[in-house]
This record gives sequence, structure tokens and C-alpha cells, in this order.
Amino acid sequence: MKAQPFLSVVIPAYNEEHRLRDSLVHIRSYLEGRDFQFEVVVVNDGSTDRTGEIAEECAYETDSSRLRVLHVGENRGKGYCVRLGMLEVSGDLALLTDADLSTPVEEMPGLERKLMEDGCAIAFGSRDLEESKIEIRQPWYRERGGQLFNRLVRALTGLPYRDTQCGFKLFDMKSCRAIFEKQRIDRYAFDVEILFIARKWGLRACEVPVHWRHSVGSKVRLIPDAPMTVLDLLRIRWYHLAGAYRRLPAASGGSGVSGQ
Repeated sequence: MKAQPFLSVVIPAYNEEHRLRDSLVHIRSYLEGRDFQFEVVVVNDGSTDRTGEIAEECAYETDSSRLRVLHVGENRGKGYCVRLGMLEVSGDLALLTDADLSTPVEEMPGLERKLMEDGCAIAFGSRDLEESKIEIRQPWYRERGGQLFNRLVRALTGLPYRDTQCGFKLFDMKSCRAIFEKQRIDRYAFDVEILFIARKWGLRACEVPVHWRHSVGSKVRLIPDAPMTVLDLLRIRWYHLAGAYRRLPAASGGSGVSGQ
């Protein structure tokens, strides 16, 4: 009988054929050194290269009970893939990480401590804390764009965090599974939506300093994607006002604070 995993790792992947295999090998090597059961779920977001094939090859070469691949027929967006993956996992904790491992998986213990010792439901990497170490910076225009986006996030959602977009987040699934059932944003503002719902429900989300390095090949296109991302922030406000994020009694968990 397959042992229940303690940790699930969700990796959304779109056209990642050049680095996915190395990333999966690195993640597996690290987790095999930890004293718990784990599973890895790769969500192939309608890739047009060999991403899906490589993921399937890795599953065949290792252990299909530890590595699963979900295929999305067409490109639906990172938020869609994260929601799909998170609703499929069975671990007590679930780590969201990018395929490029911009934040090394070895940074996970800092997030674990926040969940285990500080009672957080979500712990997420932040590149903008004093203790964070940025090994390779983004181009200046991306940094400026990120700063502007953070101001918009604060203005439109009231979230107090300094970096909502780092792709390295750990979730207590007992508390957070219901968040992904409510999540609606399919593309780049999905992180904001998840944190917004958590805050609305009274669940603690904690920023954690991490090591981070910019990886060439980001799928975010600053000019064409920026207007759609801002529109997503407005959608979050609208969904909130329309009651889409109301917490049902059956979904209660974690802090026990009811939604508004």
C-alpha cells in the first residue's frame, strides 16, 4: 500500500524542456535526503516543446507513485495549473515551486518553520526582505515593474506584503485546500488572489527571506502582460464584492475564523 506523502511539490511548466529534467533530478535528490514521504506533480501547461515528454520520461525512470504528470491540452496560464495541481495532491503540506528553481528547493526548511512553529497557513519566499540574498538580479525594468505592481497590489487589495510574486510558496493543505477551490485567476495575479483569500479568511501568511537568482527565459512578458495582470487585480476586487470568496462552513480549518 502506498504511503501517504507528507509533502507534495507542484511544478507548473510551460516550454521548460531545457531545464525541467535537471530540476526534477535536483528536487528528487534533495527530498530523498529528508525523512518523510513525498510526491511531485508536474502540470504541463499545453507546452509546444518536449516538456510533457521529458516529464513523462522522468516519471518512468524514477517512480510513478512519486512523480505524476498532469497535461493541460492548451496553454491556460500558471494560475490554472497551480489550482489543478493543488487540488490533485494528497500531502499534508504542498510546495509550489517554479521549474527554473530560481529559489533553490533547499530554502524550504525556512518556510517549514513558519508553518510548524509560528502557526502560519502559508509561508512564502520574499525577495524584498533585508535578509534575502539576491544572487542574480532581474533586469532593471523588471525590478521597476515589480515595484509598481506591488504598489498596485497594496492599493487595490490592501495586502501588506512586500513580494507576492516569488514562485516559492508552502501551504498547510488542511487550511488551504479550500482556497484553491475558490481561486479563479488563471494567470499571473493568481498569487495575489490566493493571499487575498487567505487574509480574508483570517489565515496567517508569512513572508520568509530566501536566496533567489534570476533565470533567463521568464514567461512573463512585461509590456503585453502588464495590462492583463492589472485587470486581474480589479477582478479580485470584483469577485470579493460579489461574494465569490465567501467561506462556507464546511471549508473551515486552520484558524477557525469565518469568512466575511
